[in-house]
Parts: sequence; structure tokens; C-alpha cells
Amino acid sequence: MVGIRYGTVSITGNFRENNEDNYYIDPLNKYFLVADGMGGQSAGEKASQLAVELIPEKLNEFIDFENDNAENVIQSIDDAVSHANTEIMALGEVDPNCRSMGTTIVFVIQVNEKFFIGGVGDSRVYLLRNNTLHQLTTDHSLTQALVDAGTITEEEAQTHRYKNVLYRYLGTKDGSAGTQARQLDPLPQDRIILCTDGVTDGLPDKSLQELLRKSDEPQATAEEIVKAAQEGGSKDNITCIVLFTD
Repeated sequence: MVGIRYGTVSITGNFRENNEDNYYIDPLNKYFLVADGMGGQSAGEKASQLAVELIPEKLNEFIDFENDNAENVIQSIDDAVSHANTEIMALGEVDPNCRSMGTTIVFVIQVNEKFFIGGVGDSRVYLLRNNTLHQLTTDHSLTQALVDAGTITEEEAQTHRYKNVLYRYLGTKDGSAGTQARQLDPLPQDRIILCTDGVTDGLPDKSLQELLRKSDEPQATAEEIVKAAQEGGSKDNITCIVLFTD
């Protein structure tokens, strides 16, 4: 296993009544998950909670974390996420309080000293390497689809009215369409953040890059990032996990 130090913070923020974000960190640092629920009342919180409970169960069942090959790992991740998606949809159909609930999911999974990174929705994973920030996941939002189609620019997407409208998330049929997991060969001094859009809504990438490289302590870094996002006007719950590789 690659040596990892981590820090994490999750807060309700200034504008929400409850925290619909959830996260999970495997005790052996095999995987890290962040989920951002939606659906109002307690439904979003329930959806994100289900995601971070059900996905680990299937990852442990499907993956040999010491020896598995990349193809099987990616398929296993997709199967685990699809399982959680099916269960979230099923609960939404039988429980009126959970109708139309959903959640995003992003992950970093360590197998045989490789990282597998991906997700569904608009939570994100970033890598800071050699002082350059890279977004490793793609938002499944209408604005990102418009950017990809060349209809609007990246700058216009920042304030577009459909910025927070998702076309893929767990809780819908398209939630089982794959996680676009990619393999990353970790290097010493890599810094990775998994975060909900509560972070990115209040913090531009340039500021995130500065904060990720500011401290040598991942917990202090996570606290600084969440504080900056909150002070930057984030109107959502704010959650991140920060990973430092040794």
C-alpha cells in the first residue's frame, strides 16, 4: 500500500438546515469516498449515506486489493456503484419520504499501489502535482455538457443558470452508466482532494491550488479549504477529504 496521510472536514455551511454530505474512509486506506445527497428534508442525507455504506461492501467483495488487474478493478467499481444506485432507486420508490432522492459519488481506490479515481455527478477529485492542479473527474452537469459541446465557455459555465443541474447521479437509471474510473500512478508528494460542490462553489481552482500546497498537514489543509469555501460564499454543505502521499 502507498503511504497516505489524510484530513477531512464536513460542515452544514451557512445556508442549509442539515448536512446531506457523507464520506467514508477505509480503515486500511484502501478507498476514500465522498457523496453529496439531494432531495430535500432527510432524503438527500439518506441517499448519500446509502452510497457510502453500500459501495464499500461491494468493493470489499469484488476487489483483490493486493493483486487485482486494472480491467477487473474498473468493472468492480462500476458494479459496486451500480448496486448502490439500484438500492437508492428502490428505496425512493417504496418510501414516500425518499422519493426523488439522489446523490453524487467520487472515490479514490488504492489497488496494488495504483489509484483508481472517478465518480458520478458533480463532486470532484483534484490532483496537485509539481505545483499544478489537475481536475481528474468530469462533472455530469448540464453546464459541463454545454462546455463540451462548445456552446458556452468555461468562464460562462461558472455563473450559468444550469450550473448545479445534473443529468447523471445515483438515484436515476443513468446512475448505473459507469464511473469513468481512471488509473493514476501515485508519486511521493502528490496531494489529492475529494470534495463536494460546496467546496468548488466557494473557492476558485487557483485558490484551491494555493491552499493544497500551503501546509504539510492534511488535516490543517482540509480545515483551511472548507473555511475558505465558506467565507467565499458557498451556499451548500461543504465536505472534503485531503490525501497526501508519502
